Amino acid sequence: MVNLYICYTTHTMIVLGIESSCDETAAAIVVDGKKLLSNVVATSMDLHAAFGGVVPEIAARSHVESIIPVIEKAVETVGWEAIDAIAVTYGAGLGGSLLVGVTTAKTLAVTKNKPLYAINHVEAHVYANFLTETVLSDYKLPDNPPQFPLLALIVSGGHSQLVLFRDHFDYTLLGQTRDDAIGEAFDKVAKIIGLPYPGGPSIAAAAKLGDPYKYKVPKAKLDNKYEYSFSGPKTAILRLAQEIIGEDYTFPSFKLAERLSGAQKNDIAASFQRVAVETVVDKTMLAYEEFLPKSVVIAGGVAANQELRRQLSDKIPIPIEYTDPKLCTDNGAMIATLGCFKMKHDQPAADPYTLQINPNLSM
Repeated sequence: MVNLYICYTTHTMIVLGIESSCDETAAAIVVDGKKLLSNVVATSMDLHAAFGGVVPEIAARSHVESIIPVIEKAVETVGWEAIDAIAVTYGAGLGGSLLVGVTTAKTLAVTKNKPLYAINHVEAHVYANFLTETVLSDYKLPDNPPQFPLLALIVSGGHSQLVLFRDHFDYTLLGQTRDDAIGEAFDKVAKIIGLPYPGGPSIAAAAKLGDPYKYKVPKAKLDNKYEYSFSGPKTAILRLAQEIIGEDYTFPSFKLAERLSGAQKNDIAASFQRVAVETVVDKTMLAYEEFLPKSVVIAGGVAANQELRRQLSDKIPIPIEYTDPKLCTDNGAMIATLGCFKMKHDQPAADPYTLQINPNLSM
């Protein structure tokens, strides 16, 4: 700890990021918005698996148990004296989960006399792509940060958005989902065909063994060319599974999995993944052709999906540098990175005595 502290005494800024919006309790240390020193994550995912999704009460209790040890482990890299500011997710997310992180960050900001920055969780996902250096051995980061104008495809369990960034803190939301986020749709389809939670990795693994053109899955057609809808394709999968086993729409969804063969599950997974990924890639391509950004990034948990990365790389005519998959899911590094840029660009700090959570925060 002492050696690292000495190395960074001439830093521009060192920020602690705290994330607790859903089922991951996370903290990280980032230098100057580009160098990752620590990234600690405690997940309660295993506790939710039996329920097929996140249970808010369980997630909140897990945050209470984990948040102090997680922060202490992240901070031991540099020590409290070296930290210039604290950044914390205050929305969007689960109310109880956000409350644990924000209350802890507010308390630390007061007791440690550090400025506090309130972070939009969805916006922060984009900023994970600005990390280009690390002392951690098991991370593969981009060689260069994105350039503006920047087109960001944000895809996760709670969000599906397409955003054009002209500069830091100057962006336009082009479109978003009207119903299910893409990650949520993956979870629901996985549940229908009996694959384990979380659905994204389960669908991706099964899809490798299936035929992506075996079944026809419809794409939603919307008036706004940059908006998404995944409720239709999800329902189409339900009807398809019922049809495959020779039952009508009244057959209970929770009984489908036991009647489907492994090959049928793999083909359904592959067909759904292809259409879901094509949906977001096609709209990203439309935005690229209209706005001609210098960089394109994908962010959020679904950004780790290899089929999504493949399709985007095949269609976008400029190189895309992807961040490490561990930085696609919820983490403190993305929060700390955005906190660094808030400091650098003189964005106002939050009042630790009045900051409130905002579960429904949008971009």
